[in-house]
Amino acid sequence: MMSFETLAQRAQTGEIDTVLVCIIDMQGRLMGKRFHVAHFLEHAQEGTHCCNYLLATDLEMNTPDGYATTSWQSGYGDYVVKPDLATLRPMPWLEATAMVLCDLLDPRTEAPVPQSPRQILKAQIARAGALGFAPMMATELEFFLFARSYDAIRESGWRDLETLVRYNQDYSIQFTGREEYIMRPVRNALHAMGVPVENSKGEAETGQEELNIRYGGALTAADQHVLAKQAVKEIAEQKGHGATFMAKWRSDRVGSAAHLHQSLFAEGRNVFHDPDGAHGMSALMGHYVAGLLKYAPDCTLLMAPYINSYKRFVPGTFAPTKLAWSVDNRTSAFRLVGEGSKGVRIECRIPGADMNPYLACAAQLAAGLAGIEEELPLPPAATGDIYGAEDVPEVPSTLREATAIFRKSKMLRKALGGPVVDHYTRAAEVEQEDYDRVVTDYELRRGFEKA
Repeated sequence: MMSFETLAQRAQTGEIDTVLVCIIDMQGRLMGKRFHVAHFLEHAQEGTHCCNYLLATDLEMNTPDGYATTSWQSGYGDYVVKPDLATLRPMPWLEATAMVLCDLLDPRTEAPVPQSPRQILKAQIARAGALGFAPMMATELEFFLFARSYDAIRESGWRDLETLVRYNQDYSIQFTGREEYIMRPVRNALHAMGVPVENSKGEAETGQEELNIRYGGALTAADQHVLAKQAVKEIAEQKGHGATFMAKWRSDRVGSAAHLHQSLFAEGRNVFHDPDGAHGMSALMGHYVAGLLKYAPDCTLLMAPYINSYKRFVPGTFAPTKLAWSVDNRTSAFRLVGEGSKGVRIECRIPGADMNPYLACAAQLAAGLAGIEEELPLPPAATGDIYGAEDVPEVPSTLREATAIFRKSKMLRKALGGPVVDHYTRAAEVEQEDYDRVVTDYELRRGFEKA
């Protein structure tokens, strides 16, 4: 991190000449402009502008119809891009470059744009604050590194993909050493940015890595997740390699998750902890986790936003298929971590690596706080192999199913607001409609000659 004054000093010495002014789009990506540092220093408080279509596009930057906030009919106007100077920091893998995260404001009212991912999370943090709680969160980032570059992979038609390491490297020091010329710069760059990286490790699939960042406030955790993802992609590309955060890049391989750890603090203390409670859990934590369970189907869309996201939910792959909670059991959707300790927390294992962390964190907060407000009772912890458990609700298995539940969710319409739910419902519909029109390689192989 750096102060505005430090940026000015480093600009004078020529250490920094460029500032990336970034917003977060619906897909959780950095979008924005590159400013000369002199102009940024002079006008940073005023902010800049961006086209409001940035909150109404798909992954391909298409401009589909059906959004109430903006359209061809309304002429695609502007949002105000307001820098959050508390997020100002260097980007060590880019020469002489700093960056700042920004919030989106309505140019007429100067009010925050409700559909902005960062604002959606801020609203739930404020809701928790009104109850006297500060939400603390951490995300884990899983991803694959590939032998070839993004350009080479694209030119091949995404065929014959080979991971950089050809073995299951879960916890392996030997095999992860072969990726260290990428992962070491990632860890060091993030540390220099003020992102508190704890470690990286090999994950439980061929060529898969995991990056872990220390917990922090919910907004900070989401900010750090996005920056870490950007670092991995850009540093891998600089080294001649591609990286993917797809939930499932190949049908016969385990997918990539983004497990989300969460707790509530008050006056610097973890209020999920009660030394006299079962497993060290407070009654408050019980209500919160009960809310996560009850409303998990409502929230799944914001943790699994694409067609591909649902192909990760396969039994026996450490991705959850049943909506149960457990004590340190990786076959459940929600895992109690830190049993009996002051660090007791709940880990949500539903999100894939393709999630937008602001939306996923906001959804979890909305569900957990609803559980507290409704004083929901926590059912007993599930045990054993939960994949085979009977009479346990299923994680929604398709985007179509998750969208239908999300669209009708009374809890989310109350917590996030109807316009926000309608906006992200439309995003899911666009994803489904686009996929439904496509003729896939699977269909060609299956039916070209035989049908």
